[in-house]
Amino acid sequence: MTNNYELYKVFYWAAKTGSLSQAAKALYLTQPSVSHAIKQLEDRLGLTLFYRTSKGVALTQEGAVLYSYIEQSQILITLAEEKMTALKNLDSGELRIGGSDSLFKHYLLPYLEQFHERYPGVKLHLNHGTTPEIITFLKEGRIDLGVIRMPIVDAQLQVRESFQLQDCFVAGSRYGELKGKVLSLAELLQYPIILFSRNSRARMGITELFQSYGHSIKPEIEVGSVDLLTEFAKRGLGISYVTRQFVSKELEEGSLFEIQLDVTLPPAHVGILTMKNMPLSTAARGFMELIR
Repeated sequence: MTNNYELYKVFYWAAKTGSLSQAAKALYLTQPSVSHAIKQLEDRLGLTLFYRTSKGVALTQEGAVLYSYIEQSQILITLAEEKMTALKNLDSGELRIGGSDSLFKHYLLPYLEQFHERYPGVKLHLNHGTTPEIITFLKEGRIDLGVIRMPIVDAQLQVRESFQLQDCFVAGSRYGELKGKVLSLAELLQYPIILFSRNSRARMGITELFQSYGHSIKPEIEVGSVDLLTEFAKRGLGISYVTRQFVSKELEEGSLFEIQLDVTLPPAHVGILTMKNMPLSTAARGFMELIR
């Protein structure tokens, strides 16, 4: 196949320039090498492709038919090489990332902004989902990398720990009498609890924590976004379990306050997932370097 391609390349340049010497110059070959390559191709095809003229060479009828196909292939190869160069230099391409709305908004947004400013030709595709969904997206090849809460144990995945989060329970003014008090887990459960959906890593983590202390946490309200957890707590519909960093504005302005507990809630860690033994796209490598 390689030899055939080289013969067709010689044929293309000889036909394009109408000169064996010009073809040799374009390909950095000697003229006898070009003549030999054309003779080889003619012998393999069993057809005469050129005839000599006073100015050089011209295509026979059969050669003209072959050239119409080879010309298209050469154009496509040139376009492919140009595309590869653009992808290598991040002048084009796409970056596909999976994560939750909250992690996109509160963690990834500044990095995405930097990446877009640096590589405006690269399209950004953000896929929202829970941790199990993000893992599925990654394994199906729908995203290049995922940003999730840890821990994740999966032999097919490479996990790079990124940064730490701290979860907490928060309430609005309706539960103002709890401000400054230290509650036990049992006392906390006397109030309506608002939690994220069952498939979220945060929900799994707090459920396991309560079980380790012999309690079962059953939310009165389940929601699908951090914004709703925040808004419901502000409106007094219950006590929400949220990530402190994601409600820092509300805590600072006083529309929410943190519930103090007699146990320490462990920190959560955010990790960046990629597939093991699978090369990252140039865009994904560039983004990974940016967030180190």
